[in-house]
Amino acid sequence: MSGKVWLIGAGPGDPELLTLKAVRALRQAEVVLIDDLVNPAVLEHCPSARVVRVGKRGGCRSTPQAFIHRLMLRYARQDRCVARLKGGDPCIFGRGGEEAEWLGARGIDCELVNGITAGLAGATQCGIPLTLRGISRGVTLVTAHTQDDSEPNWAALAQSGTTLVVYMGVARLAEIQQGLLDGGMPSAMPVAMIENASLPWQRECRSHLGDMARDATRFELKSPAILVIGEVAAAGAEQLLARTA
Repeated sequence: MSGKVWLIGAGPGDPELLTLKAVRALRQAEVVLIDDLVNPAVLEHCPSARVVRVGKRGGCRSTPQAFIHRLMLRYARQDRCVARLKGGDPCIFGRGGEEAEWLGARGIDCELVNGITAGLAGATQCGIPLTLRGISRGVTLVTAHTQDDSEPNWAALAQSGTTLVVYMGVARLAEIQQGLLDGGMPSAMPVAMIENASLPWQRECRSHLGDMARDATRFELKSPAILVIGEVAAAGAEQLLARTA
């Protein structure tokens, strides 16, 4: 077989954040399986490909993962070049790892192509550096939505001393807030809630942990959105750099 599957990260939304490698793979694609959160503008790089929409979005009706697996397998076994196009990065809450493992177990040539994740792009667009000397020694990416409905260890995260970037947390803001407060994180900890990262209609709401859920309701925060929780969320880069001078 000469068929191949590319698991491509399309980035957070801005089509200019697509990598050159992603563009090259799309130009080779004969079939593109595209997620809902991918900006349709990236399809200009594969104008002759067959486009199959396999929408997956939190809180909405989604294409079953097993069906997506079977589609990739079918087209690859037809010796076609398949692009599985995902929002953000395929290996950061994008199921890229499990899809690559599933395809590999069936003898399908598969390659992962990184994309810029929404947590990074959204924070940068708001002037927030996720790490900064003297303020944040690291960054932790965590999802508030799990397959088995288990809870992250909010107490450990509260004490980690790192910037927290929370994905898929809009529907669970009250639980996230309480978990971090119970874990010892100060109620005055700065929070940035960023909706539609990197797109022209990106919105941001600055708050503090103790007021996060209330302010999100007033702001009418909607998915897709990420939460940046930590001292770096206090202000833009210029103010933070002044504090470290």
